[in-house]
Amino acid sequence: MDARKPQWEAFRDGPTAAAAWSAWDAEYEEFQDRKTAGSVVLQEHGCGYATLLALSGPLAGTMWWDGRASPDLIVPLSLDHEAGGRPATFAEWLQHDSWDLLPDWGRPNRSFPAGDS
Repeated sequence: MDARKPQWEAFRDGPTAAAAWSAWDAEYEEFQDRKTAGSVVLQEHGCGYATLLALSGPLAGTMWWDGRASPDLIVPLSLDHEAGGRPATFAEWLQHDSWDLLPDWGRPNRSFPAGDS
């Protein structure tokens, strides 16, 4: 998608560039929505971060971190990332804080105390 992103300088006029941008942006939004199809947001963490519960497919009942705000990843929340990172179940997630189930490299900086998300 990024490789096809319209570059304003490639167009002769603003309206043509704006139309190309709008078409690309609509396709990009649909692509982003498909990444989380079959899941529901259980917790918002602010700054574009969220905890997701997969509701359908082979991973139904597992918990995921939507970190597309930065570093543009959706990763499983897991009790043990070093041993393979099996996604945590909903029941396991209820006993932990989402932030504590992230891999070390996937943790954004927390700018608020635990429980304020």
